[in-house]
Amino acid sequence: MSALSELIRKVARPLPRLTSPDFARDFDSFGSSRIVLIGDSTHGTAEHYAARAAITQHLIQNHGFNIVAVEADYPDAGSIDRYARLRPKATYFKEPPFSRFPTWMWQNTHVHDFALWLRDFNGALPKEKRAGFYGLDLYSLYTSIDAVVQYLDKVDPDAAKRARARYACLQPWVENPQKYGLEAYLTHEAPCEDAVVGVLVELLKKRLDYTKLDGEDFLDAEQNARLITDSEQYYRAMYHGGRVSWNLRDTHMFETLERLMAAKGEGAKAVVWAHNSHVGDARFTSMGKDRKELNIGQLCRERWGKSVSIIREQLQLQMNGMNQCKCSRSTHLGRIVMSISFTKVVWRLLGSTFERKRRTPTWYKLC
Repeated sequence: MSALSELIRKVARPLPRLTSPDFARDFDSFGSSRIVLIGDSTHGTAEHYAARAAITQHLIQNHGFNIVAVEADYPDAGSIDRYARLRPKATYFKEPPFSRFPTWMWQNTHVHDFALWLRDFNGALPKEKRAGFYGLDLYSLYTSIDAVVQYLDKVDPDAAKRARARYACLQPWVENPQKYGLEAYLTHEAPCEDAVVGVLVELLKKRLDYTKLDGEDFLDAEQNARLITDSEQYYRAMYHGGRVSWNLRDTHMFETLERLMAAKGEGAKAVVWAHNSHVGDARFTSMGKDRKELNIGQLCRERWGKSVSIIREQLQLQMNGMNQCKCSRSTHLGRIVMSISFTKVVWRLLGSTFERKRRTPTWYKLC
């Protein structure tokens, strides 16, 4: 046994069952952190979703955490936030939230049940004390455009007309924004950069006037406008190598989190849900050392230092042929649902033709 394996064996200890009320209490040691990043390695294991929800609920209820920031598009996650904080429902969606691949990440009963719990928890609190649910990602280019324009229609119709005219630049690529990036790459131009930046600049110039009307609505509009500018840049960066687009995306997610923390004020405390590749500290992995990539975990550690804690789920999958799966996990052994075609992969809860491998869950805490 290697020295590292021996060290892990010595410090690892079993956690109570997920159904036990004592399960989440083992994470009280993270209660003094300002940021707790909870990573997952599968984007859809039911047992991990249940554990993540239990830990997050405990941190909110017992340690004052008031932000849940997730690897999801900002307006889509905003639909949960509006429900959970008893805000009016958004009307700018042309299709149901979380319709973009991978839908199973958020369209499942664990997220649904967490939203119900968060609404019940918030219901007994004053508006300013309620915990929110926010998206960090930047793939909602056209939904965010609709959100910004609808907001301006309400507060400044003339500005809304100018925003529509500027955003119309992106209309030819509405069905496939990746093709916008290809067009920019082939022509060595950024055809819509000035237009989208122009909307954001005008919005920010009127920040004080708009905030007086409704600070929450302005925050949403500002974040969507920033998302559009970063998304336009991201799709252009896709054709210049993985590092450039990756770093742009994770920087956007970190800056979104930073703005959410600032908006909540001095008492802001956040739980982040994202893939392990986003929440680990890239400086100490091949991501940073070899590929020169950064991530949210690194940026949070650089910004908030020792007040940042990271919890990572580990899962290893070994494929034997096209339709068999062996599962081993350093945190626990769980249930995996696989489909022969990756485009049809759905995890347990969503229902489809699948093959199931069952193991007895056992969780360990390493710290």
